[in-house]
Amino acid sequence: MTEFDASLDVDPALAVAVLEIESHIAAEGWDQPARLYALVDTAELVQREPALAAAMGLDSDREAGSLTAVEQDQLRRDLPLEVALESIVWPPEVTGCAAVVERLVLPPDADAHIPDDRTSAEEFAREHPERQEVRIVAGATRAGSTYCALRLRAHDDDQSVVGGGDLVPALLQLLRATLEEPGASGHERENQR
Repeated sequence: MTEFDASLDVDPALAVAVLEIESHIAAEGWDQPARLYALVDTAELVQREPALAAAMGLDSDREAGSLTAVEQDQLRRDLPLEVALESIVWPPEVTGCAAVVERLVLPPDADAHIPDDRTSAEEFAREHPERQEVRIVAGATRAGSTYCALRLRAHDDDQSVVGGGDLVPALLQLLRATLEEPGASGHERENQR
């Protein structure tokens, strides 16, 4: 697992949880579907679900101040992660959430040439000679902390994982919105109707 850089101004529990997710996903290789995780306070999980915590090898004393990632059901493959997040609201016992998604990244000078049509834009990105495949693991907490870990397919090793508090702002904004109290955001969400 990539080590967390304690000199960064981020929540260390969130950073460690994001990096643990990244390490777990990296072991499964590339071309993975998008995934979503609830992040729960480990000490509270041990108290509420002692059998589950025991099965996971967790105890409240050793895990105080840490977050445990709980993978959610697989997301629909035909629905982009960004769209799926618009309909999600986490219950109060969820401290934060994290998402994993693979994307193609293009150099800045390609922006002016990207077609407006989504299908054409996706084809343009797939065929661009300077495209980079990147795996993004982004996390956010109710307290407002954020952290991301990025791994490029071209540099697929633990030492090349880049981490930081605000590397993918649009995705982090969507994750934070899932943690807001109903009615606190301008987003319309399906399960609030």
